[in-house]
Amino acid sequence: MKKHYILLFFLIHVLCFWAQTPENSGPDTLSENLNTQDTRTIVVSASKRRQKIEEVPVSMEVIKPQLIDHKGITDLEQAVDQTPGVYTMDGQVSIRGGSGFAYGTGSRVLLLWNGMPLLSGYAGDTQWNAIPMEQASQVEVLKGASSVMYGSGALNGIIALSEKEPGLTPQTRIKLQNGIYGNPKRASLKWWTAPPMNQQLEVYHSALKEKFGYTISTVGFHNDGYRIGEAESRARVSGTIFLKPLLQNRLKLSLGYNYQLQKTGSFLIWESDSLAYTPSGYGDTTVGASTLSYNFGQRLFIDPSVKYIDQKKNVHQLKTRLYWVDNENLSNVNQSNAATVAFLDYSCQNKIGSIGTLSSGISGIHNQVNSLLFGNHQSVNYAAYSQLDLHYRKLDITAGVRLEYFKMDQLTPDSKYSIPTKDTLTLPVYPVFRTGLHYELKPFTHLRASIGQGIRYPSVAERFTQTSVGALNIFPNPSLRPEAGWAAEIGIKQGIKIGSWKAMFDMALFVNQYSNMMEFSFIYYNPISQQPLNPLNPSPADIEFLTSGNYNVSDWVGFQAQNAEKARISGLDLSFNSMGKLGNVELITLMGYTYMNPISLNTNPLYVANFSDTTTNMLKYRFKHLAKADIEAGYQNWSIGFSARYNSFMRNIDRVFEDDVDPSPISSVYILPGLKAYRQKYNQGNLVLDFRLAYEFQEKYRLSFIVNNFLNAEYATRPGDIQAPRNFIVQIQAKF
Repeated sequence: MKKHYILLFFLIHVLCFWAQTPENSGPDTLSENLNTQDTRTIVVSASKRRQKIEEVPVSMEVIKPQLIDHKGITDLEQAVDQTPGVYTMDGQVSIRGGSGFAYGTGSRVLLLWNGMPLLSGYAGDTQWNAIPMEQASQVEVLKGASSVMYGSGALNGIIALSEKEPGLTPQTRIKLQNGIYGNPKRASLKWWTAPPMNQQLEVYHSALKEKFGYTISTVGFHNDGYRIGEAESRARVSGTIFLKPLLQNRLKLSLGYNYQLQKTGSFLIWESDSLAYTPSGYGDTTVGASTLSYNFGQRLFIDPSVKYIDQKKNVHQLKTRLYWVDNENLSNVNQSNAATVAFLDYSCQNKIGSIGTLSSGISGIHNQVNSLLFGNHQSVNYAAYSQLDLHYRKLDITAGVRLEYFKMDQLTPDSKYSIPTKDTLTLPVYPVFRTGLHYELKPFTHLRASIGQGIRYPSVAERFTQTSVGALNIFPNPSLRPEAGWAAEIGIKQGIKIGSWKAMFDMALFVNQYSNMMEFSFIYYNPISQQPLNPLNPSPADIEFLTSGNYNVSDWVGFQAQNAEKARISGLDLSFNSMGKLGNVELITLMGYTYMNPISLNTNPLYVANFSDTTTNMLKYRFKHLAKADIEAGYQNWSIGFSARYNSFMRNIDRVFEDDVDPSPISSVYILPGLKAYRQKYNQGNLVLDFRLAYEFQEKYRLSFIVNNFLNAEYATRPGDIQAPRNFIVQIQAKF
């Protein structure tokens, strides 16, 4: 059956270039959308085109820029963590439980800036603080596998930001905020004499001239950090230059840019549960056991793009990006790395009369990594994709396919795909499919159903990292295989309108299934054979190593990235979003609840033995209940807002983080000392409340007082990562 789909892909790809007539095409100018403002929620990431959110056949959430501004959010990770159904852990993001926690692994959620992937070349992870949120029109979070349109990395979903283009009226925005940390609940956590502080200055300007438009922004940020050594300083300049539509309004050119400098302290493991804000080694990076490191980093991306409408009114887009990242580890030069990613995507899109839209394209990624930590590596990822969106009366049908080719160094291509036949046909490309339905049952009531596949290839860091951090050893695994999975859901959106106040209630039942999921698994490693050691059934080579006495336990106990997990996650997702006025009160809400049943399908005794709770097959680093709510009400010049975030107890983690890892009866080694007792005490889940109050004056200025973690709760997003105590922010915004 899949062979027929592959043939269909090539047929519909060819159609994009010739089966069009002028009367079947979309808009014939590029300028008409330059300053369009739509009161409806319009999204672009689901199908690479403008759609009303209620017509998208998959679950989506939208974060508006005012929520980011009003809460004093300083990087994208904090913004995403406000989203229903989404959870962030120390730089990693999980949508509906699709990811657990494994430090240094690649992201299963693809980050897009202006429609192009923005993951690092060495680890395939997200650089949250490098995103110019001040330029974004909105943040779109798509839940579920989305690899057909965007490729590797979109296995669990997409976070997409698009830049707001300049309008006819020049705009300048300035935001200045200053924050201070309060004392934690437990006196043993407090290490400072003067409270740590943080500051941010953000300036944005946009204008549209006679022949061109532009945006430019700059951000300066400093945070003393609430943990010893975890200070952060960064500065960024970014923007885009737009040439106004040329050639009878058929051609549009743009050049985006973003450059950031940063110096950060990275905290990984606590000294103990009573000294949880103190890194192992007490913050002294000259101590071998220290897990604190200082890094100097640079981030640069340049985005030339072209949009053109031909004589048959097909819309052609060419998007390119050169993304360079350099990380210098100031504590250990042998852990420095750099990577350059070159990206290109060409797409052709048009309307087929009044019945639908055809989108096809090709993309390519070349990645070059130079690193003392990983070694030097390169990879290529080529793809061709096509998606057909049909509309008939109140019914919308979506069907798409993507062919992926991926190869790292001289290894066997990871995209090889075997079709079961009499003689088993092997393809050099991996096919990925999706389909979806949307039906407008009646005005404001929308039904949907979808199923889509996803894939993620191993990163350089996952395959080749060999290092030690304190009591942690990381061992390489070049034989890692790609992750694959699928996501299915059925859902309903119900719109509500009272005067100018509009709300949307959404409910979805979902099932996600994954295989070959990569995670860093605890192993006993044989440094002679360069293979994991089986403690239950050691090989002759393992026995020889164990009896040789030539290695300390610190040499052969640690973690290795493995395709250890097969999983199924099912559940229920509810959300309620609104915006507008009820009488004289402006009311904005973003709320949701997600129930998840994340179960492991891997019954291998060696794998199950790593669970901290072997009485359950619940996936590690997941939970069953997740709730988010943000409500803001405005009356005249005043506004008040509340946020709440709750997750139930993370029942299963790696047993090794709680137990003694030294098999010797006369000594003990703990990676996270005191964690087991800590988890037994703090086992009721996490509830965090935030509060904000603001006053607007002279129609240009807004003064805000923000309290995050209002109740001063002590909570951790992952083992050993206790979050900030209560903190206070004073913010002023000005718009001209």
